Amino acid sequence: MIGLGTIINTVAVIVGGLLGMLLKKGVAGRFEKILMQGLGLSTMFIGVGGVLKYMLVMENGSMTTRGTMLLIFSLVIGCILGQLLDLERKTESLGVKLKAAVKIKNDDRFVEGFVTSSLVICVGAMAIVGAMEDGLTGDCSTLVAKSLLDFVLVMVMAATYGVGVVFSALPVFVYQGAVTLIALLFGSVISQTLIGELSFVGSALIFCVGVNLVREKTFQVANMLPSLLIPVFVEIYRVIF
Repeated sequence: MIGLGTIINTVAVIVGGLLGMLLKKGVAGRFEKILMQGLGLSTMFIGVGGVLKYMLVMENGSMTTRGTMLLIFSLVIGCILGQLLDLERKTESLGVKLKAAVKIKNDDRFVEGFVTSSLVICVGAMAIVGAMEDGLTGDCSTLVAKSLLDFVLVMVMAATYGVGVVFSALPVFVYQGAVTLIALLFGSVISQTLIGELSFVGSALIFCVGVNLVREKTFQVANMLPSLLIPVFVEIYRVIF
């Protein structure tokens, strides 16, 4: 069933978030910091692993790199676009509106939890590749594996940030569902090269999210999201020329 992976992932985020809420009362302040450091470090390694998997290749018996210029141009141009669009502020504004809509008061970490957890579980190789595989072939195995990972990540984050994390299930459903639908409709023109490049840039953004978990607000990751569009434009250029 096409789309099943996104449904499973959404449910995993909700259940993991609710379990984290149950644990929240038992997490003392001294555990909160070390939990976020551990989560941030693991997220950074996930990002680094995705970047190196694409960049490091064997040619003529020696190790070399690829994609350096793509990464530079994607991040530089993407950051400029994101800054012009002020996506960081708009993302936080969405969190504020969501908090008001569900009438949650006296929770000063709702927006931070919603934004941070949404970026952690939406931006990255598994979200992109898994959703595309689901749309192209109906294979949801990658998203099922991602669901297990997200379950643990969200549970830890909800124990720290609170109920805002649970609502990150909404962008997961919308984002991955949209990628799956695009793959279903336009799968014949989506190349493996583009999928690899999207995963490559997405992994770099995942690393930035991990740094933010350890050192709060080091990167404005929401303003960096347009970086994911640059590989698409590069692919269009390849096809035309």
